[in-house]
Order: sequence, then C-alpha cells, then structure tokens
Amino acid sequence: MQEQERFFVVTGGPGSGKTTLIDALSAKGLRAMPEAGRAVIKDQTATGGSALPWGDQAAFAEAMLSRDLQSFQDASDAEGTVLFDRGLPDLVGYLTLCGLPVPAHFLKAVRSFRYNRTVFIAPPWPEIFRQDEERKQSVEEARQTFDAMVRAYTVFGYELIHLPLAPVPDRASFVLERIS
Repeated sequence: MQEQERFFVVTGGPGSGKTTLIDALSAKGLRAMPEAGRAVIKDQTATGGSALPWGDQAAFAEAMLSRDLQSFQDASDAEGTVLFDRGLPDLVGYLTLCGLPVPAHFLKAVRSFRYNRTVFIAPPWPEIFRQDEERKQSVEEARQTFDAMVRAYTVFGYELIHLPLAPVPDRASFVLERIS
C-alpha cells in the first residue's frame, strides 16, 4: 500500500464548487491534480470516442482510472501538499451509482494508492449548480453522486470533512486550517 499523508482529496457531487475551491488553493501555491472525468470527456468528445458518462460508462471509468493512477504517480514525484480534484474512491462511487460492477482491479487500486485519511467533501449546493458541456447531470443526480461518494470514501476508511456552504475565500481558509 502506498499512502501519501500529503495528498488531500476534494470530492462531492458535480456543481458543488470543488474545482473552483481547488483553483483558489492553487493560486495560493498548492499543487493540484485535475479531475480525470472532465479531461476524459473533453478527449472523448474531441475524438468522437464513446468512453463517456452518457455512452460507454464502463469504458469511461477505465479511462478515469488510468488518468487517476497517472495523477497519483505525478504527484508522488512532486514535493509538498497536493490536492486532488476527486480521488480513486470516486470511481467506486461512480460505478455503484451507474449500477455497474466494480472490477477487482479498481478495488486493488483504491486499496493500494491511498490519500490522506482526511477527505474534504463538498455537499450539494443547488444555488451554485450549473450544467455545461461536460456536466450534464441534474441537481438530483448531483445529490445522488454526493451520497455515493460519502458511501465510497467511508467504506475505504476515510474521514469526511464537509465543506461549508460559504464563499470561496472562506472555503479555502477552512481547508488550509485543516491541512497545515
């Protein structure tokens, strides 16, 4: 098992302010690893691929697994605290939410590549939720995703810290106080 105490995950449902928070923390000098899902969607859309959440969901999960493992490796080569816009347990939550089986190699990856036990989770926040080209889920689907992430991270022994529904600077201070 490769556990990295300096790796912190920010997770939650879509449209809850995760990426905006990570961008703000990056502006303060923290290294951040991007969300795999958005990158895969952009690549698949650009190339006409079908590994999409509204297409081949299993292939989409496999593509995200590959990117997440690469992000973990890239972060391992860096120094200092690293933030992850979602982590490997998100994949288990995603597959479960889709009603798909979780392959053994996904479970092995989640158990083998560990983040700091403290995981920040952004609760559903309908007031800021917006759909876009990569985020096609509804507010209700965002809530279901949040619930799936709570279950997935809890099963794998992570301690979830709920982010406050607060302006970005306040959220950033909240995270910085807990990781320093």
